[in-house]
Amino acid sequence: MKKPVVDYRGFSLRKLNDPKFSHLKLLFGWVVYFTLYFLTENIIPNNSGFAIHCGLDYKIPFCEWFVLPYVGWYLLIVVSLLYFMFYNVENFKRLQIFIIVTQITAMVIYVIFPNYQPLRPDVYPRDNFLTDIVALLQTADTNSNVCPSLHVAYSIGIASIWLKEKTASWVTKSAVVVFCILVCLSTVFIKQHSVIDGLVAIPVCVLAEGISCFGYWKEKLKRSKN
Repeated sequence: MKKPVVDYRGFSLRKLNDPKFSHLKLLFGWVVYFTLYFLTENIIPNNSGFAIHCGLDYKIPFCEWFVLPYVGWYLLIVVSLLYFMFYNVENFKRLQIFIIVTQITAMVIYVIFPNYQPLRPDVYPRDNFLTDIVALLQTADTNSNVCPSLHVAYSIGIASIWLKEKTASWVTKSAVVVFCILVCLSTVFIKQHSVIDGLVAIPVCVLAEGISCFGYWKEKLKRSKN
């Protein structure tokens, strides 16, 4: 079993400024995100702003099986952050900064360009345990503030950072990438997002990649010139 690069047994909030633990302060980005999420969800009325949809959306069939990777995305975030927190602090910083940049950018877009998607079916084509999960999910998560898709943005970020993880095998990296692709597909197959939401997430990810991994790409470019 690999030995963690940081021993957190002596951690306390008073030690957050200690260089050994200072990277954990990036986790407060989640507090900011959930605060902004609560505000935007309650200040911006549902089904207001611009309706986001395209012809391709209506050609994609509803498939409740995709709720599994969609919900598994939450676990993927937690597992990825925990892994890097223990075994690669630099990648922990990169992933958390990537997430923060996409969070802030998305929230700014939601305020300036409020949007929603009108794609959710009134009646599901089947009645089973998975459609019950979709119904529960859509009850808790409104169809407002959908473009760009954070499910897609975070998934791209997670895949990007895992591909930079030197200690991970190609089997692990491939599994993560495949799962992230399934998450991106799940957003349109369970009608949580329009195809447009995923496409708009791409330039947001380019911005986040440039900010969070600037040092990585700078070093890689430097090595390629030598």
